[in-house]
Amino acid sequence: QVQLVESGGGLVQPGGSLRLSCTVSGTIFGITMAWYRQAPGKQRELVARITTDRSTNYLDSVKGRFTISRDNVKGAVSLQMDSLKPDDTAVYYCINYPTTWSWGQGTPVTVSS
Repeated sequence: QVQLVESGGGLVQPGGSLRLSCTVSGTIFGITMAWYRQAPGKQRELVARITTDRSTNYLDSVKGRFTISRDNVKGAVSLQMDSLKPDDTAVYYCINYPTTWSWGQGTPVTVSS
């Protein structure tokens, strides 16, 4: 079973940056990967996804601020988050898209002054 480990979250002030990382125990060759987030009291939402040829899609509210990337050899996916806002506060998860794997623990991001 594929295991996902997210890291890089933390507490950051509005306007700050964080880089989230995700390592996958199996291969990600040929697999579209995605980052989701779930804010307190809200449903999980798709933030960004990246195909095998590195085509990307983003949630409207993060366009121009977040950048998803992948390293197929290392089996890793990253999410660079800039100009963070309090509304970005959530637990962030990476997973394949469409989702067929089990969710990891996620990494919490808190944007607050």
